[in-house]
Amino acid sequence: MSFSGDTIAALATPAGTSAIAIVRASGPQVAELVRAIFGPPPPPRQAQHADYRDLGGALTDDVLFTYFAGPNSFTGEDTVEISCHGNPFIAQKILEDLFARGCRPAEAGEFSKRAFLNGRMDLSQAEAVMDLIHARSERALAAANQQLRGALGRHMDSLISQLVNILAMTEAYIDFPEEDLPDEDRKKVQAQLTELLTGTSRLLATTHYGELLRAGIKTVILGEPNAGKSSLLNRLVGRERALVSPEPGTTRDYLEERIAIGPHWLRLIDTAGLNALPSPLEKRGIDKTLEQAAEADLFLWVIDSSRARPALPDSLASRMSPANTIAVFNKIDLPPGTRGDLPHAFPVVNISALQGTGLEALEIAVVRLAEAFHVETGDELIAINARHAHALGQAKAALISAGEKLAANEASELVASDLRVSLEAFGQVAGKIDNEKVLDRLFASFCIGK
Repeated sequence: MSFSGDTIAALATPAGTSAIAIVRASGPQVAELVRAIFGPPPPPRQAQHADYRDLGGALTDDVLFTYFAGPNSFTGEDTVEISCHGNPFIAQKILEDLFARGCRPAEAGEFSKRAFLNGRMDLSQAEAVMDLIHARSERALAAANQQLRGALGRHMDSLISQLVNILAMTEAYIDFPEEDLPDEDRKKVQAQLTELLTGTSRLLATTHYGELLRAGIKTVILGEPNAGKSSLLNRLVGRERALVSPEPGTTRDYLEERIAIGPHWLRLIDTAGLNALPSPLEKRGIDKTLEQAAEADLFLWVIDSSRARPALPDSLASRMSPANTIAVFNKIDLPPGTRGDLPHAFPVVNISALQGTGLEALEIAVVRLAEAFHVETGDELIAINARHAHALGQAKAALISAGEKLAANEASELVASDLRVSLEAFGQVAGKIDNEKVLDRLFASFCIGK
């Protein structure tokens, strides 16, 4: 069933010249449109070759079109997808003709919004559509696919089911005199509440991993001047992204590039050299290095193996650990210097950025550390986003409050009130809310045609 009387249309592929472009329309007029343009609708989900003629009868293009009968379509409504040649002029002509026939331009994310409103997916699945489109690594793609197939929704259904049971038990104290209920019932509620808090906290713990999958793992390349940081960046990126010179301190500001290493997406940041006696300009570059390091997920500490190992600023050393840092001894093609002991048992990789040796070992070490960011949530890969985290944080706070009231033997009405707040917050994750502004804001971040 459609939640709107409008039939919408939009380009479902990126603008620009390509082999094929797809125009999509959805709504109650689609079957009539297909009949008017192509003749009697073919069996659903069967592609048909046909001429597309506009309202005036002029031939626009020969196309393939596929008719999807609601509710068995992406949006839950009658839908048609028209594949034409990828000339932007042709796609625009088809769109203009559909508008002339009564369609209106789709708003950003409106196809996905209709799928949600028509019960074809929950809100977390709708968000996964955008994650799937923007995935840049194997892990991000896997997480998006699992969320699109309802992994997060299933976790939320389980938490909601547990919470409903706890709420029902708690409200029994409201409906019946407390003296009629044994003490062990209250202990049972407390135990179930503790279990529910554990499950909620486990999901919340995937927030940072979700950020890394979507934005990339912030990986800061740091070291003393002329240690080979920019040469390493160029090697990893595969092109001369940073200027390299024998003169120390060539990099005055940080440079950022994004690359895939193994199944992970990295934001590589090349920084100014850490000079113990910097010039005023170098000092400004080092300050920016420390700013980037303060928010880093991983560090590649590049050390010139032909010289004595340098010291690190205290503020930087305090952030680095064997869990987030790889000591990269560069210039192994030169005679070795005094290596000395590292401040921690960092993983060590020996490379020559000049010759390109050791890079495979470095990538293996990066993947090993990156894998540790994954938080186990069972067999399915879950990585919640900021909206989910906000709602789950509200739910957790309410559950903690309910537990404290329960332990203090406060009125059951107060405990139940907190549990209802938590239930509402859980519902926001999967979209069991009727806040139109929230939905409008969420789907507006989608591209046109989705």
